[in-house]
Amino acid sequence: MKKQRFNFPVKIILFTAIILLAFSFIIGYIWRVLTRSDFFAVSRVVVRNSDRSFDYLKGRNIFSLDLNGESRRAILSCPDCRKVRLARILPNCVFVDFLKRQPLALVKFYKDFAIDEQGVLFYPNAAIEEAALPVVYGLETKIFAPKPGTRYRRAEIDLALSIIKEFKANKTFQGFTLKRIDVADPESAGFFILLPKQPADYTKPVAQTEWAGFEVRTGQSNIRQKMIILGGLILQARKEWGNIKYIDLRFKEPVIKLNNVK
Repeated sequence: MKKQRFNFPVKIILFTAIILLAFSFIIGYIWRVLTRSDFFAVSRVVVRNSDRSFDYLKGRNIFSLDLNGESRRAILSCPDCRKVRLARILPNCVFVDFLKRQPLALVKFYKDFAIDEQGVLFYPNAAIEEAALPVVYGLETKIFAPKPGTRYRRAEIDLALSIIKEFKANKTFQGFTLKRIDVADPESAGFFILLPKQPADYTKPVAQTEWAGFEVRTGQSNIRQKMIILGGLILQARKEWGNIKYIDLRFKEPVIKLNNVK
């Protein structure tokens, strides 16, 4: 029995190899031209949301820049940024965008820190401090010497963020203000809310046109479900809002404590 002979397509392989080599040579030549041409030397750097200078990039070829490396170095000096994005704008401009973290609350330490939805702490600016954000208490003994730009993985932080998230997501609380959150002891954790403002009554003293608020005790579990229950209780007790001392949701049956009840 004769063995089959395979004809190896030498011509096709050689032709393909020549085409690939030529293509690689052309690409390499174009790249060398682009990276050495003065036409693509950076002459302008536009920076948004920061006063940091990037003048050291000027004069360098725009194609030779390591934008990812520049981004990593820039974010080290900006703990209140979640990302620093650099982009080439041909022929000779670089755009730098500092994407700031969005604060959800302030956290009480030796000084106030802001915290975002990822649990990253950073120094608040004047606008954040004036934004009437909720204030988180109880982390002073959990985190020592907090470092701005650091994400701390603590059950108490997750609990505080969960309370804020579910409070904001529940439309029943529209008009209410989440004032403070206490997570020092997760099992008895809770928060304090301010009631919506009353319509102005010009026949009464100004001090009576605003209501106070009350405490809500949630504990550390099933925050979403407890917020739904709280919303229902608030709707039912609408006429008693100004008389509520606290609502305790930690047990099987919710407890509403009124100010005038011993």
